[in-house]
Amino acid sequence: MRIVSTGDDTFGRNLGPHEVGEIYIRGPQVMKGYYKNPKATANTMDGDWYKTDDLGHYTEDGTLYLQGRLKELIKVKGYQVAPTELEEVIRYYDNVKDVAVIGVTHENYGEIPKAFVVPKSGVKINENELKEFVAKHVAKYKQLGYVQVIENIPKSASGKILRKELENL
Repeated sequence: MRIVSTGDDTFGRNLGPHEVGEIYIRGPQVMKGYYKNPKATANTMDGDWYKTDDLGHYTEDGTLYLQGRLKELIKVKGYQVAPTELEEVIRYYDNVKDVAVIGVTHENYGEIPKAFVVPKSGVKINENELKEFVAKHVAKYKQLGYVQVIENIPKSASGKILRKELENL
């Protein structure tokens, strides 16, 4: 296994402990490519390394931590923001029962984060206070652009957030 940079200026560089990048794997259990589909193989393989589309980092002792999916990244001013990172911060806000974050188009920044939040029963979410709370815990480029209060987060039967449905709201 190796962690590979996804940044424009360092794309493809192997990363060290605690640096977030795409997880590549290889071994006898990993496929060699797609049958009669060289284009799909080229998009999925880097030599004999399989590109998982998962983002993560590892620690000095080799423990692997998953951060999210590469395709779900929000690209803000050239920086990459993992929705799961913002969701974890927002979960610590007292009045939030559930949350999901997606990227929405912005004419100056490319995309900006938008949070969909479900308040705890009987509680009202102050959108500006939530934005300020997040701003205290993340870098400037990761701050929320929008907050929308909804009744429930659309999820699959397995509990995965259905981000495409949120894009339509």
